[in-house]
Amino acid sequence: MSGTRIHVLAVCGHEAGHGTALRQLAGPDTTVVTSGRELYRALAARPARQDTAVVPMTLGRDPGLIADAARTVRALPPDLRRTVAVADPFGGPEHLVGWLRAAASAVPAEAALLLTAPGGDPHQDAELDRVAHLVRRYGRHRLVQTALPGGDPDPAEGVRRCVLLGARQVAVLPASFVPAAPPPAPAKVTVLDAGPLLGPAALAAVLSARATAAVRRLHDSGEDGLAAALAAADRHGPAHSHGPDGGHSHGPDGGHGHDHHPHHGPGAGHSHDHAPPPPKAQQHIHSSPLTAARSHQ
Repeated sequence: MSGTRIHVLAVCGHEAGHGTALRQLAGPDTTVVTSGRELYRALAARPARQDTAVVPMTLGRDPGLIADAARTVRALPPDLRRTVAVADPFGGPEHLVGWLRAAASAVPAEAALLLTAPGGDPHQDAELDRVAHLVRRYGRHRLVQTALPGGDPDPAEGVRRCVLLGARQVAVLPASFVPAAPPPAPAKVTVLDAGPLLGPAALAAVLSARATAAVRRLHDSGEDGLAAALAAADRHGPAHSHGPDGGHSHGPDGGHGHDHHPHHGPGAGHSHDHAPPPPKAQQHIHSSPLTAARSHQ
């Protein structure tokens, strides 16, 4: 597949403002769509023999987007589906923590970090708080808070909480693809815009890597990524605890909620609140796109 052009369909949910945050950044070989009908129409309109990668644009807080994209691909007629691969999601929680820490490295250590992202369901919002805890635990900023634009707390309330905890500088940093809009600063407080999470060059590099890997798997082994994508939502959800007798606690619907480590598949045992890789390992994985992004800003 060397030299073959891959058409990329970037499938967006709330973490990308349902596409509005990415449409201006898409290159000529990338189409930004929402899941469902818009994705189906884009797939049906393309040439049947064109290699196409469907990339779910989640950063780990919207596993349902991955499964929804796979269900749409599965609904295609066999002749249209033959050259379509569902890629790994753009990122997971461990990527998000690493990218946030890299972006925060330019923020003064004495400032508070306010991580903002569009709200989801309660479990997705709780995942943002977990990410913030890891950014604080493995970073250099003493205060790390979260805010949900249009939600509770909103960015203005998030800044107020930082001030009540002693901050005089608050850096607003998006934990999603949606740019942060810093709220007005209270008296004697400086509010900084620390975004974006990823610059255009870094975003393009990661998107290209996910698409290329997916199409390569399709060519080499016939693996279209559907099975893994369809199972994505089952591997995430409200965490459950094991009691002294080894029993499970269940959610309101009686189902199991599993919080698997990103590197384990279904049935691989449970892993709760894992730390991200050490800073050097993260920089090794992400240094190239991030460095490129900073040089293009």
